[in-house]
Amino acid sequence: MVAGPFMRSIVVGASSGIGEALALQLATQGEYVSILGRRQDKLERICRVTRECGLGQVDAYPHDVTSFEEIAPLFEKIVARMGGLDMLVYAAGVMPPLKENEYSFVKDRKMVEVNLLGAMGWLNVAAPFFEARRSGTLMVISSIAGERGRRGNPGYCATKAALSTYQESLRNRLSRYGVNVVTIKPGFVDTAMTKGKPGLFWLISAEEAASQSLAIAQKGVGASQYVPFRWGLIAWVVRNIPSFIFRRLSF
Repeated sequence: MVAGPFMRSIVVGASSGIGEALALQLATQGEYVSILGRRQDKLERICRVTRECGLGQVDAYPHDVTSFEEIAPLFEKIVARMGGLDMLVYAAGVMPPLKENEYSFVKDRKMVEVNLLGAMGWLNVAAPFFEARRSGTLMVISSIAGERGRRGNPGYCATKAALSTYQESLRNRLSRYGVNVVTIKPGFVDTAMTKGKPGLFWLISAEEAASQSLAIAQKGVGASQYVPFRWGLIAWVVRNIPSFIFRRLSF
């Protein structure tokens, strides 16, 4: 199955980072994009840029992904306005800073709600829509951080691991219906989330991460892919480090 171009897409978490870059690149291809995010001013700026540049139509919907009861009616409203849907992207995510000896349920809960439950909410309304039509693409932005439980931010690692596993389950469920289910696992990306963090390497821009992610989704092969691809080698090494060594590492 070949997916794309995605004529009508929803991008959840489009007000910054990879989500914003994805929305702009889809609009650059002349496609109809509905963008969602908490920061209305950021969404309006994206709409203004696309209008001024004569790109594809972009509609903005202010939305907090933890307002779970809003998801189903908002999905129906957007799909009705767009006249259908070809791709849903979930790019919303948070990683609050955590001190070395800090254990914060408040921060962990926020990550679970945004990184995982918000994704589940949107995936659960889009999956049956695509299944019934035997087409469509579900793409989530996960992270290489989900490969192992690193001591730096347990909650973030846990939510990304759970998101990747959930997406794999959807892939196994929906592939027989021709639905393309893609999990993107970026390495270090230059966004507000990574700003000021030490020890970053192979850093790429949000635009490059978005470009590679779209290229993967458009292949229509339904897979879990690292961005850039070379992070797959790092992931393999990390997965195979013995636990007694891994727990001594500083990250």
